[in-house]
Amino acid sequence: MMRAMPKPRRQRGVAVVTALLLTTLAITIVASLFWQQQVQVRSIENQRLQLQKQWILRGALDWSALILRADAATSGPDHLGEPWAVPLAETRLDQYVENGQAVDSDAGEAILSGSIIDAQSRFNLNNMASGGRVSPAEVAVFRNLLGELRLNPGLAQAAAEAVAAGQPKTSPQGAPSGATSGTETTVAGTTTTTIGAAVAEGRGGSNQPRPLRIDYVDDLLIVRGFTPEVINQLRDYVVVLPGTTKINANTASREVLAAKMQTVDTLSASDARTLIASRDQAYLKDKCDIGLRLGKTNMDCEVFDIQTGYFLVNGEVRMNRAGLAVQALMKREGVAMPRVIWIREN
Repeated sequence: MMRAMPKPRRQRGVAVVTALLLTTLAITIVASLFWQQQVQVRSIENQRLQLQKQWILRGALDWSALILRADAATSGPDHLGEPWAVPLAETRLDQYVENGQAVDSDAGEAILSGSIIDAQSRFNLNNMASGGRVSPAEVAVFRNLLGELRLNPGLAQAAAEAVAAGQPKTSPQGAPSGATSGTETTVAGTTTTTIGAAVAEGRGGSNQPRPLRIDYVDDLLIVRGFTPEVINQLRDYVVVLPGTTKINANTASREVLAAKMQTVDTLSASDARTLIASRDQAYLKDKCDIGLRLGKTNMDCEVFDIQTGYFLVNGEVRMNRAGLAVQALMKREGVAMPRVIWIREN
């Protein structure tokens, strides 16, 4: 009778290695599943935080609209001493609670801050063109503003042409809508060519793409000569508002006032400092009050305004590791609730 042969030691070693490999593979798979689950949980948490921030900022915009509506009820001039002009410092909001206990400790605290800015305290880039036709007088204002900021004044003409090119074109009075027309105006040695109606339709017909509209200050980057550094210097002094608007002399900066005053026969750039010093003591209550305070009784009272229809609302909320900043443009008409023109996330 034959005796059973013992198993080689090599086979026992292979079995041990196989078991170790299977164990390692199982551990890797389990770890991968846990990691994927953690990623999904974190993604859901980020989405939840994003939605919470958006709802907080939406509430802040509604709150700003109520402040502006209440201010409109006074029907008085808009100035920097009013409640809307006081910025909201960083304010901690109540934690999200349910039955007296925090719903999620990871939500932590939410901190809100913001401000309301008179948009008409800035130079409106749309003033430089109307109906696709450049306004030389307003181009001169922008040129002066660039000079006050120590930027290249030559950029004003290029910006005006870009603004005009993006606007719906209107034919000059008496010219057919499809006719090619153009006029030239000389201001301070600069010849400005008005963009005719044929340019709006495209000289080759409707197949020619329309130029990009200048809807935001950042859109000036499409104009040669405007760099991100130039835009950052201009950001606090210019704005893009629907249509043409007047500058609010109660809220405008010295640079904006000086740029406009240099285009008025009876005023000069130095009058801007005088006016600001005067309004700091008492805000302007009437348009003609500007000329009286500057000693220029023959000044046109309609050059500036003392009331505002457009406001920029800035808001920022921070929740733990996440933050969100938005800016909105609001239009106020009478005592009706202000409406939002646009909202941008930064």
